[in-house]
Amino acid sequence: MSQVLPDSAKRRVDKIMTTEVIKIGADTKVSEIAMLMSEYDISGVPVVDDNDHVLGIVTELDMIVRNTRFKLPNFIMILDIMLYLETPHHYQERLEHVLGTTAKEIMSHPVVTIAPNATIEELAELMVQRKMNPIPVVEDERLVGIVSRSDIIRLMADEFSNKQTL
Repeated sequence: MSQVLPDSAKRRVDKIMTTEVIKIGADTKVSEIAMLMSEYDISGVPVVDDNDHVLGIVTELDMIVRNTRFKLPNFIMILDIMLYLETPHHYQERLEHVLGTTAKEIMSHPVVTIAPNATIEELAELMVQRKMNPIPVVEDERLVGIVSRSDIIRLMADEFSNKQTL
């Protein structure tokens, strides 16, 4: 049985994405990232190289995690031997993330991206499944835009508004 999708779900990401993206380099200081996110009221910033290839993304959650207490690795004791329940690499990554002072140290990577010709339905599914917001829009391996949950909500509001005026 085929499902009838709302008009907004059939639209493409390039119709709602922001093309003037606030982006940062890997060496951008955390304090500068916080100021940018606050000033522009954005939920995340892509981290890019000199050719606009997306290296990662710093989200509100990444910034908040940085300000939480660091938890020592979980372990169990067996016959006076401590067995760690995570790899040293995972522990090191968490430590760097909490203590990080630059985008490279706190960014989420590899980053989830979407193509500009993807549908809004595909975007929504990706956001829900991966719990990601915002999502960089990439074409030919280069950043061309960014899209967030608020863009989808704005599209829905416009659609509802247009139906009510008919």
